[in-house]
Amino acid sequence: MPESASPPPARPPASGQAAPPRPKAPVAVVLATTPATRLTCAEGTLTDRLSGQLVTLHAGAVHIVTRSADPPRTAPAPARPAVLVAEPAADPAPRAATTPPPPRLPEPSELTESAAPPVPPGLAEPVTAPLAEPATALPPVALNGVGPRATRSGGLIGDLRAVAALARSGSGPVAVLPGDLVAHTEALALLLADPAHGTGALVTPGYADGDPTLPPVRYERGRIVAAGNSFHTVSGPNGAFRGVVHIAEADLDSFADVADELANLAQDRRLGEAGDAEVTALLLAGLVRVGVPVRATPLGGLHCERVTGQSGADAAIARLREVDEGHARLRAAIKSDDGPVATYLVSSWSGHLVRAAARLGLTPNAVTGLSVGLAGLAAVAFSAGERRAQVAGAALLYLSFVLDCVDGQLARYTRTFSPIGAWLDATFDRVKEYVVYVGLAVGYAGAVDGGVLGPEGVWAMAIAAMLLQSVRHMVDFSFADSRAEAGGTARRRGGAVEGVSARLDGNTAARRLRQVIVLPIGERMALIAVTAALFNARVTFLALLAWGGLAALYTLTGRIARSF
Repeated sequence: MPESASPPPARPPASGQAAPPRPKAPVAVVLATTPATRLTCAEGTLTDRLSGQLVTLHAGAVHIVTRSADPPRTAPAPARPAVLVAEPAADPAPRAATTPPPPRLPEPSELTESAAPPVPPGLAEPVTAPLAEPATALPPVALNGVGPRATRSGGLIGDLRAVAALARSGSGPVAVLPGDLVAHTEALALLLADPAHGTGALVTPGYADGDPTLPPVRYERGRIVAAGNSFHTVSGPNGAFRGVVHIAEADLDSFADVADELANLAQDRRLGEAGDAEVTALLLAGLVRVGVPVRATPLGGLHCERVTGQSGADAAIARLREVDEGHARLRAAIKSDDGPVATYLVSSWSGHLVRAAARLGLTPNAVTGLSVGLAGLAAVAFSAGERRAQVAGAALLYLSFVLDCVDGQLARYTRTFSPIGAWLDATFDRVKEYVVYVGLAVGYAGAVDGGVLGPEGVWAMAIAAMLLQSVRHMVDFSFADSRAEAGGTARRRGGAVEGVSARLDGNTAARRLRQVIVLPIGERMALIAVTAALFNARVTFLALLAWGGLAALYTLTGRIARSF
């Protein structure tokens, strides 16, 4: 897969290391706590429908937080050991009054489109207190041993406590979804089906004030930087949160602390009039405010919306049928933020190859192998040193890069992810490139006897190009590791530079120029192919060293600026 210009990729395992363990399936927490969750549809209720979708996506387990004593009626999920969820026997009484009993849930027939509570204005007080210690253990309630497991909650405080307990009891990523959600399965897959995705939330661009089911967010460079609800406001919102949040395993502790602290604030009546329907919006705001990086995942042409009445649910389900979900799945599998070469010269037509590979039953690893084979043939052609062979080598190198893009697209399209596949892809990207360097040097050196370093030092330039590229990757990976260790502190230190970078990214031409400057793999392959076909290996290596050196200087300057 082509590397993105920014941010730097996660470090792949070294060639001598074993491939990473298989990513764990996410645990899904469905909040069936609003009356709309019992609205009817072909699958039973909206909660039944959503739980069935989660089973289709192979969620590790489905936990349902409900106000009802009735167990969920969904299709059973794969059998798992029972999990205990700490559930308060009753919410502690506030300082000035006793806790009222939970309101009666109306029947679905009683619901209207105006059933959702309005967003109270003027509740903008920020949460400035540090996160409290996790809540003390409460009497546990055993969940169902098989299928979706249900736990009862008396209100917002209990919902947040249950989410925190599930986050602490699990050993894998967690997804939290409202039970009144009507969504394409592919929309949920954008967050839940790709193990490479970390903590994220489903969003749509644009924000229309006045709809309580669409809390405002502001996102920059693919990250949510502010999230709102009826209590927290957002200045300059440019998107709407669609209710689904996914938390990576590395962020579970922070997430559980956020949920517990929000429960404490709700208990002290410090969340204004935040209601039961706002659990996911509150959790998202808390994650953003404590510095957890939350990826903004756009829906594209897919649908994902919360409903408040039967007519709204029927209309939302009808809108799902208007979208070609298979086409949307293919479109989502093809990245749109790669460099110009990958975007315009490959991704513009590689979808046809992805469909063909899927029909033929090819695996992403098989496509990676084909890409390696074509790169080897390109190196052999370059080693001949003749003009026609150089042109043939350039064409083979381009096709090798096309398949290098297709393997990742196929993995996302078919959801056949594997740690060994990611490891092979990252490793063979370097192998293919360096084998081509050797082929170019052999072809150029074969024409004239130039001594140990080859004619005009071509071998020295080939080695220098390899070293430069290796150093660039080491710098990228080291910076990514240091930023991950520093967490929110590093993000705050580099805030000014990030702001300038975000403004530049808002301009398409400026963003594309930055992607070209850093010389990602697509641009490198194009540079090698064009210079080798039109000139010779010496020109190729000089171009790689000059452009690569400029890219290294640009990248290093940006890394240093982000460290202050």
